[in-house]
Amino acid sequence: MRIVSLLPSATEIVYFLDLEGGLEGVTHECDWPPDATSKPVVSTTSLSLDENMSAGEIDRIVGEKMTLGEPLYRLDEQLIRTIQPELILAQDLCHVCAVPSGHVTDALDKLGCDAEVISLDPSTVGDILDGIEQVARRAGGNAAAADGLRARVDAVRAATKSLEPVPALALEWSDPPFVGGHWVPEMVEIAGGRDVLGSVGKRSERVEWTHIADAAPETIVFMPCGYFLDDTIEQAEGLYDIEAFASTPAARAGNVFAVDASSYFSRPGPRVVDGIEILAWILHPDEFPEPPGGRVVRVAR
Repeated sequence: MRIVSLLPSATEIVYFLDLEGGLEGVTHECDWPPDATSKPVVSTTSLSLDENMSAGEIDRIVGEKMTLGEPLYRLDEQLIRTIQPELILAQDLCHVCAVPSGHVTDALDKLGCDAEVISLDPSTVGDILDGIEQVARRAGGNAAAADGLRARVDAVRAATKSLEPVPALALEWSDPPFVGGHWVPEMVEIAGGRDVLGSVGKRSERVEWTHIADAAPETIVFMPCGYFLDDTIEQAEGLYDIEAFASTPAARAGNVFAVDASSYFSRPGPRVVDGIEILAWILHPDEFPEPPGGRVVRVAR
């Protein structure tokens, strides 16, 4: 089956299910596993971003595009016409993250391509696992492949059931501050925490720094959407200079952590389970093994 993936998490799912032999097109952001970068790119960003831009500058540019109703991604329609995919994996969850499935369908109508479009729009950890099974069933993969992921999630949940939940904050963006949404608050709960501002299944929400101070998190996990660990560490510089942030119990105790958000939190794919295990160690380090290097670091004052 000829498959085109229009979001990095879907590409990871395809590889997880050993279906990569039929993967004929990916996005410019599909970088895991590394072999995905060798696939033809059918979707690129329309944003002019510099790697040195601040979080505030990126937020402003994205906001301006969305206000004007301009697309954030471009489809290579000629390449899609050449591929003639049978299955396209898209999403409607976040217009900032990938091409919305409605735009894909419109493009296919124009191209005369009758590919099936599956929109993967999870709001919870269970939805993510269900989506993996859905792709497996449609593309001929192993529908039981998610069982191992479910078992790992259940193991963490069972281990934290009797532990005192740690008041925690998942900080998804810093300028302006956004708290983690959709599946992230549930990840925190499974890992033995109590998300002080995020709500399970709800969208990421913009808050004020005073809200964060008032919520009094004892642990803060900085996970800016789409950032790998080195970039997250760089973005974390200056957090302690924000008075409301520095006043939190987490900051005063030095319980602030930077994580590889892109790999383990932002993308609703198989590695979200790794993210749960990372959170479990952050929140209960005496009960869980320390994650491998390159996934999480403590942010010093």
